[in-house]
Amino acid sequence: MTNWTGRTAVEIAAAVREKRATPREVVAEHLARIERLDGRVGAFRVVRAQAALAEADEVAARGDLAELPLAGVPVAVKDNLAVRGESNRIGSAATPDTPADHDHVTVARLRAAGAVVVGLTNVPELCVFGTSEGVHGTARNPWDTSRSAGGSSGGSAAAVAAGLVPIALGNDGMGSLRIPAANCGLVTIKPGHGVVPAGIGEGDWFGMSENGPLATTVEDARLMLSVLAGTDAVRPHEPASRKVAVSLRSPLAGVTISKPYAEATREAAGVLAKAGHQIRRADPPYPLSLSFTSLAHWTAGTAVDARDYDPRLLTRRTRVHAAVGRRFVGRVTSGDSREQLRRTLEPFFAEHDVVLTPALARRSPKAVAWHERGWLRNVLADTNYSPLTPPWNLTGWPALAVPFGSLPSGAPCAVQLAGRPGSEAVLLELAEQVEKLRPWQRTAPID
Repeated sequence: MTNWTGRTAVEIAAAVREKRATPREVVAEHLARIERLDGRVGAFRVVRAQAALAEADEVAARGDLAELPLAGVPVAVKDNLAVRGESNRIGSAATPDTPADHDHVTVARLRAAGAVVVGLTNVPELCVFGTSEGVHGTARNPWDTSRSAGGSSGGSAAAVAAGLVPIALGNDGMGSLRIPAANCGLVTIKPGHGVVPAGIGEGDWFGMSENGPLATTVEDARLMLSVLAGTDAVRPHEPASRKVAVSLRSPLAGVTISKPYAEATREAAGVLAKAGHQIRRADPPYPLSLSFTSLAHWTAGTAVDARDYDPRLLTRRTRVHAAVGRRFVGRVTSGDSREQLRRTLEPFFAEHDVVLTPALARRSPKAVAWHERGWLRNVLADTNYSPLTPPWNLTGWPALAVPFGSLPSGAPCAVQLAGRPGSEAVLLELAEQVEKLRPWQRTAPID
């Protein structure tokens, strides 16, 4: 009997299209793995066991089965995107337990492509913080369950890294795809603004939030991004020599990069040089004001999202975050600071195609009840380990995280690639070359 857990989405879809596997057997095997392992990982808020099997049978009966790019592929969905028939709790006790009457457009596109939604994944309250825990559960890193999977797409990343699903859907407003992907040894890409439909809360955090894939291979990430975007614009093309800037500087003043992440970045630069790219040490001209700009947008986004909920039911860290953000809503709505940042960075990207940086500054915090701790403690913990992701949300430009090497604990390390608007295919091309020359273990040894 073939075991379909641990296989890539590309492999599973090909087997289902060719009738070497049925959607039901693929989904059933993944549901069994979820039942066996998720108690230790905490990836899922809700598992749709019976509904997913029924969905699998519907996929098997489709007349266009042989053409479906994600035929029978189990997928997990972050719990801030609507899944028809399921409530959307966004990690909070303040949200209503009311089933959605429609799918979010990204979920609808995945299902149209043949994917089967097996469950909704854990997030921090209102998807605010860089660790994923709260009243609905704690998402742990499958490589080291004493550590957080990261946030806010932590449950989705944990599900993929543990082999509970081959791919998952998440989103990224200040690093919420790249942070957990880096912690959990996954590939992800935050697409540039407008590539994938957003529709994440009210206003998408002023247009900074983007939906994207979490996967164990670049090929799976590219396939899922193509489905989400509804285009083949990210298809592979002939490799070319790129001008790659290598930067070890934190964009946020006062935050340092730990030795493992700095060394991983230097080694990744060497790999890209071996692949024929032009490598140069150069730091983007991050303004000193970037720390303030990031905090203002981060908190203001939460202030807007929190308007819909009873503050008495929100945790204290969320209430304080929203209260701070209310002071900035008017200022950030204009978009002036983001436009200024784009203008500041454009000359750098006229000279360089891509910038290579560490994905994180250090490993993720312990998997503890961060939602019961104070606001400042949360903000400092998140900022000190993940300062490198916010600039690319503020600009609205694409950025990708790819595994590279390992930490002293044995958990994965990672680097980040960011580029100018429209460079998604270039970032994926470079990541694929890294994968070919420095392959990684795709799932955690959690069995």
